Amino acid sequence: VQLQASGGGLVQPGGSLKISCLASGNTLDHYVIGWFRQAPGKERKGVACMGNREVDTDYEDSLAGRFTISRDLAKNMVYLQMDKVKPEDSAVYYCGVSPRTDYSAFFFCARPYIVDSWGKGTQVTVSS
Repeated sequence: VQLQASGGGLVQPGGSLKISCLASGNTLDHYVIGWFRQAPGKERKGVACMGNREVDTDYEDSLAGRFTISRDLAKNMVYLQMDKVKPEDSAVYYCGVSPRTDYSAFFFCARPYIVDSWGKGTQVTVSS
């Protein structure tokens, strides 16, 4: 599967942004999916993940409900709705998938090294 993230940009603190990831080559219902981010000088970390079942989701503890992951299987798209953004949310955001549909969202999000395919990444900058 090939992934292409888009929708990043400059957003003010407290604002909202929705980024997208288009999958091609295979359908997303064959994968566990996730959004990961990497700030300069830091390791890539899981932000929001979804298991093979939509009800199985996991989020980075520090987000306190500000982000929401969703998918549209008809469009083969994954989304990350980011609300009440903070400067510390600034990073390059990547979508990633694994065909291991037995992985839980929690397991997948905690282990970026098990991601099978990565998208190119989209920059999100939170600044006034």
